[in-house]
Amino acid sequence: MSVILQDGANQQFNHLIKQHPCFNGEAHHKYGRIHLPVSPSCNIQCRFCKRGFNKWEKRPGVSRTVLTPEESLDKVSQALELCPEITVVGIAGPGDTLATDHALQTFELIHKRYPQLINCLSTNGLLIKEKAKRIVEVGVKTVTVTVNAISPQVLKDICAHITYNGQYMTGEYAARWLVLAQLVGIKEITGLGVVVKINTVLIPGINSHEVGEIARVTASVGASMINIIPLIPQFDMKDYRPPGCREINLVREAAEKYLPVFRHCQQCRADACGIPGSGVDLASKLYDQPAQTFSHG
Repeated sequence: MSVILQDGANQQFNHLIKQHPCFNGEAHHKYGRIHLPVSPSCNIQCRFCKRGFNKWEKRPGVSRTVLTPEESLDKVSQALELCPEITVVGIAGPGDTLATDHALQTFELIHKRYPQLINCLSTNGLLIKEKAKRIVEVGVKTVTVTVNAISPQVLKDICAHITYNGQYMTGEYAARWLVLAQLVGIKEITGLGVVVKINTVLIPGINSHEVGEIARVTASVGASMINIIPLIPQFDMKDYRPPGCREINLVREAAEKYLPVFRHCQQCRADACGIPGSGVDLASKLYDQPAQTFSHG
């Protein structure tokens, strides 16, 4: 399915995705990215999410450490020595990128020193609208928003609670607030020229029937593509089963009626580094050893 955008937006979208390994299948095997773990806390609690600090788990929400914005700038410099093919600097945790100011401070530093790199932010979307202008000011070009349901009745079974401006919310009230914030935020940020991808965690028996609607509604407010990723059973959902290949393909078909579907996601860690499609993660070289030049050629 092709992306239907206005000419200016279409040109920007095509330029970005050609060099963005998390937005484009061909780029996935050619270009690199580094994820900077600078965001320690989160303002929502998904029932499948368990943040952690270790070297061995291969999943989102996990990193070796949390960096300061200044330390992150040094890591980008080292990463470019290790992997000159890096075109994207992403921040995806281990908490939410907008729950604190660390991610935006980091992007501001990186954009000044490396304006040629694509700054990419991942968020649950609760605070996009109020931080949209600041996101653009610090050079962010692409944003991934995790939207796991459109119906509050479904989302309440996925998201246990949210905290907004100091107010703690649970149940359908919290779910309704989050969905509205996500949709208003996506419309706001895409209106400022940022390309938005949707991430949806597929949870069999919970939101399988919602994925097509997620794609339809988010497309209507400006999203450009969707990435459907299988549940990793843990935390409150540790006893749930992950979806099978047939289930994933069925919901991808439902979503593809409204948005292009990205099919190469590896559910990377918050401190991943390298070319995703190469199968080689350079994070251990970046964090555990002195920097050495490394290139996939």
